[in-house]
Amino acid sequence: MRDMILKAVANPPKLFWGAVLPTALNAGLQIPFMFMAIGMGDVNPLIFIITIVLGHLVVVGLSAKDPHLSGMLQAFGTTNVTSVNIYKEKGNKFEP
Repeated sequence: MRDMILKAVANPPKLFWGAVLPTALNAGLQIPFMFMAIGMGDVNPLIFIITIVLGHLVVVGLSAKDPHLSGMLQAFGTTNVTSVNIYKEKGNKFEP
């Protein structure tokens, strides 16, 4: 029996061949720093363009190894919380 493979699960979204979230974080952090460095210190923007491209190549390499990197980062952000126990018990409990 043939099952339908959902495209969103099988092929997660990509941005310039890299996972969306790390690629957006790379550009979203480095581009403002580039403009601040140009405005404050008269720095050559070619240095930042090279680091943006190198960072993106690293993200593409990690995305090729694990295509669901964005989903893993989002899931880690929601589960990496420490809970506060209402009653004194050994270990962390997510529900009272």
